[in-house]
Amino acid sequence: MFKADLLSGKTFLITGGGSGLGKSMAQRFGELGANLVIMSRKLDVLEQTASELRQTGAEVLPLACDVRKPAQISSIVQSAIEKFGRIDGLVNNAAGNFISPTELLSEGGFKVIVDIVLNGTFNVTQAVGKEMIKAKGGTILNIVTTYAWTGSGYVVPSACAKAGVLALTRSLAVEWAKYGIRTNAIAPGPFPTEGAWNRLVPPGLGIEKTMKKRIPLKRFGEHIELANLAAYLMADGSGYINGEVVTIDGGEWLQGAGEFNDLEKIPKVVWKGLSAIRKGKK
Repeated sequence: MFKADLLSGKTFLITGGGSGLGKSMAQRFGELGANLVIMSRKLDVLEQTASELRQTGAEVLPLACDVRKPAQISSIVQSAIEKFGRIDGLVNNAAGNFISPTELLSEGGFKVIVDIVLNGTFNVTQAVGKEMIKAKGGTILNIVTTYAWTGSGYVVPSACAKAGVLALTRSLAVEWAKYGIRTNAIAPGPFPTEGAWNRLVPPGLGIEKTMKKRIPLKRFGEHIELANLAAYLMADGSGYINGEVVTIDGGEWLQGAGEFNDLEKIPKVVWKGLSAIRKGKK
């Protein structure tokens, strides 16, 4: 799909890069020639992932960091600059989520998700953004979600935080464009990962089957599909895309939005009868 050297010479920092979608995006960036800085809280996971990512030929720097702690972030950003000279791209992928009736949420449960998703994204963006301003350019990609627009029951902390990240994306797209920095986002639908599925799709309740039926393409997303989209948005060839949010969900969001979309369940024989009535036939 891309030239083999599409991202050659660039250095990307990926939060939540040790597993799941972060790891998948990092792998694709590495295959396309980028240097990689991957960060999360678990150094052992990062080091194992770094070993796998080096098989793409990429240089990989794993750095343990909690995105809720600005002092740690400043330290890892400086480590990345010392090793690679600059940071060309940032992917804010670190997140947290769980399902719960809102009336059962504790103050701590709400706060921890907002701290990771919204405050953490801001913390890393500000630290990396200062370096990008010095370097006179860069690309920021935030991973949000389709319910950042609409909200969603049972994931209120995540919905509030992701809406904030969406606003941050569009705000900085305007404010930081003068520094040569582009800021965009991807809003994924269901892409199975071990961590997210354990928290959001508990077995035995039929949730996974229901989710898949709700998607017009009748399947979940594949990691390479999102990774390719991320690679495109991080590449120089997408240089006029700024402040955009690209949805990649197989049509799920639109399926739920359309007033009459559930009419697909009506049998063909009923449609024929309705057509005859409409035309005035008995």
